Amino acid sequence: MAIGIMRAVLIDDEISNLENLRTLLEKHCPQVTIVATAQNVRNAVDAIESHLPDLVFLDIQMGELTGFDVLKLLPKRNFEVIFITAYDQYGIQAVKFAALDYLLKPIDIEELMTAVNKAEHKLETQIQTSQLDFLLQQLKKPETTISKIALQMQSEIRYVSITEIIRCEADNTYTHFFLSGGEKILVSKSLKEYADLLRPSGFLRTHQSHLVNPKYVKSWLKEDGGILLLMSGEKIPISKPNKDTVRKLLQQI
Repeated sequence: MAIGIMRAVLIDDEISNLENLRTLLEKHCPQVTIVATAQNVRNAVDAIESHLPDLVFLDIQMGELTGFDVLKLLPKRNFEVIFITAYDQYGIQAVKFAALDYLLKPIDIEELMTAVNKAEHKLETQIQTSQLDFLLQQLKKPETTISKIALQMQSEIRYVSITEIIRCEADNTYTHFFLSGGEKILVSKSLKEYADLLRPSGFLRTHQSHLVNPKYVKSWLKEDGGILLLMSGEKIPISKPNKDTVRKLLQQI
């Protein structure tokens, strides 16, 4: 991809943050050309509609409004978004469930470069997704009632009902999802991230490498100090540090 091919709009209500982000992008992300900046929701909408960017860096908290309000006001959202936030606040869980990228302030250079490279890859491969639409739908619901998760595969984004997930298994920095229909999906994110996301839905971290939906647990086997037998016949190990927690959670179901 040629230098400066991604046209970007930067949106943040603080001028110092805009200047810092501009400096980082110009120094470390030569594939990005900044075409406009904005400091409030109305100007942000105007900038996006006028410049039709490929990529938008969008601050979540913007005074009394949010970056999500920018998205809601746009009739078309044909661009990639990298969210920026000062802390783990409102909406971040929904952003994660939608498999969208976000950066915490102060912005880490390596994380910025990774997020930009991912956006570049999606634009190059023309992966058409409805992640932003999915995100806005999730924001309408309490976090405890989120029923679907977006899984970013190499060539597509798959939207999966949480009830379809039997278990997840770590593979270095990747995660395998095993679904009730027999499908296996590989996602390039760590198991820890999904363990945090799916914990409110009752998923059990039985082991460093295993996350299980209790809906598919058949029984607790006493062999080898404790093993979960799934309805599929698979046996999932339980590590000693997790044994008491898993047992208590299963008793509560």
